[in-house]
Amino acid sequence: MLQIQDSLPHPAPRWTGRPIVLVGLMGVGKSTVGRRLAQRMKLDFVDADNEIEHAAGMTIAEIFERFGEDHFRDGERRVIARLIDGSPKVIATGGGAFMQPETRELILGQALAIWLDASPAVLAERVRRRDTRPLLRGKDPQKVLTELARVRNPVYALAPIHIVSQHAPHDATVSAILKAIGQ
Repeated sequence: MLQIQDSLPHPAPRWTGRPIVLVGLMGVGKSTVGRRLAQRMKLDFVDADNEIEHAAGMTIAEIFERFGEDHFRDGERRVIARLIDGSPKVIATGGGAFMQPETRELILGQALAIWLDASPAVLAERVRRRDTRPLLRGKDPQKVLTELARVRNPVYALAPIHIVSQHAPHDATVSAILKAIGQ
């Protein structure tokens, strides 16, 4: 089942060529959906986490471990600012990027933010397959994701487009985004 919801009381904004930035919790499919969305729109795709790792010369887990989350978030903000250069593209962000006020202001002001959403149960099922997420190391993914959703969803709701998916193929999510932005 897939459903499109606008987070704002007026119709969803149409895409005008600004960068499209996907936000949402880990495991929601921002990278996979973003790659497919970019392909369908014939745009470049950029994964902000990959760009951060490339710039730092280490993995996100290593950055967290060596320098802490504050250092990571500062670098993340700088990388996202560089990526949002006004050219049309699709950008997938890490789950915590939109939670940072400066990063969120940049995204909302210079891009079209789309919140990809799924239940914590669906997300936990997806993220259990990988052990690369620092916020989940040694913890119960469903508990962590339920708490993250409680805290983060009200902030993600600031994105003008809200796409909710439950066990739907990624292509269905891509089609819902295209419909929501008038493409």
